[in-house]
Amino acid sequence: MQMMKMIRFIPTRCSVSFTVVLCLLSPALVFSAVTANAQKHSTEATVKTSPFGVLDDGTSVDAFTLTNAHGARAKITNYGATLTELWIPDRAGKLDDVVLGYDNVKSYIHGDTWFGATVGPVANRIAHGEFTIDGKTYHTEVNNGPNTLHSGSIGLSHVVWSAHSVEVHGAAAVRFNYTSKDGEWGFPGNIEFEVTYTLTDTNELKIQYSAKTDKTTAVNLTNHSYFNLDGGSDVLNYKLTLYASHYTPVDAGLIPTGEVLPVIGTALDFAKPVVIGDRIGELPTTRGYDHNFVADDQSKKLKHIAHVLASKNGRVMDVWTTEPGVQLYTGNFLNGSLTGKRGVVYGQHAALCLETQHYPDSVHHANFPSTLLHPGEKYTSETVYRFSIQ
Repeated sequence: MQMMKMIRFIPTRCSVSFTVVLCLLSPALVFSAVTANAQKHSTEATVKTSPFGVLDDGTSVDAFTLTNAHGARAKITNYGATLTELWIPDRAGKLDDVVLGYDNVKSYIHGDTWFGATVGPVANRIAHGEFTIDGKTYHTEVNNGPNTLHSGSIGLSHVVWSAHSVEVHGAAAVRFNYTSKDGEWGFPGNIEFEVTYTLTDTNELKIQYSAKTDKTTAVNLTNHSYFNLDGGSDVLNYKLTLYASHYTPVDAGLIPTGEVLPVIGTALDFAKPVVIGDRIGELPTTRGYDHNFVADDQSKKLKHIAHVLASKNGRVMDVWTTEPGVQLYTGNFLNGSLTGKRGVVYGQHAALCLETQHYPDSVHHANFPSTLLHPGEKYTSETVYRFSIQ
């Protein structure tokens, strides 16, 4: 791939989307508060390209490092349009990588955890690996018991996307494109996918998705980042709030029954801040949380869906999305057998995922928001991870 030029942007001053307390301070104090004891950094947002490895067929893979004006940075590879690193300051200004992942592309090729990947064409589960559109049945790879999970073992998460940097004021951004051919992974239509990652100077990571097709198909995209905000061994002490008073119950294979039930009175009630580990033992079947929550706001506008506090170092992550649901997954099947970046071993509950999405198996439930995309339409979705300190 052609090497990209380094792009520089002029940073803005404090934005209302950053921590409210910090925004009340002078620009000099804001700068000091978020960068104290941090690594030396530029005062302009930048995008840099570097090699990330070579596939078995000789294809070169690149990584794109987005750095904002205050030194926070995100690293994304064009293999799977995958977020591999995200360095965010804590309350002392110390930068830490808050997502799980691997040091090189070879580990992503053979992994089945979807660390940081763009998942699709259809995220989550499809019952029995098949669905019907306009009277024709399509078959997808069965890779999760009798069902399809995340479009099979390949999908968008395991292909090389084209990529180029995007000029955005007060931010650094990179855009990825991939066109799946009609029938690829079992999905109909030539589908044009686009994903843009933007790291703003106010410590927001924005992910914007779009898709077009020439044949009616199913599309449900998400990002599968695993977040560990304080560098601890697990996330069980995090406080979580979900702005979702209902969920979609599932059968033993984690396929939705079609019901939408209230969370009140269950271990799934995060209407008020709850320590994740307090009730996780009530979910032995899934070994923890692996549930789709229904957003209280079902509009297509950007709305607040989750708030996470890691009180150990004060990092806060707020999730905003245009999607109708979010899958909470607490790394239940991580078991210490995987060694990630910098030699860190990932044990059970080492991270949490908040996968913004349409509901699982929507292709089989007419009462769920539809995941069908028709020719002439454009699929769009946006999710924003806003980081602050408390």
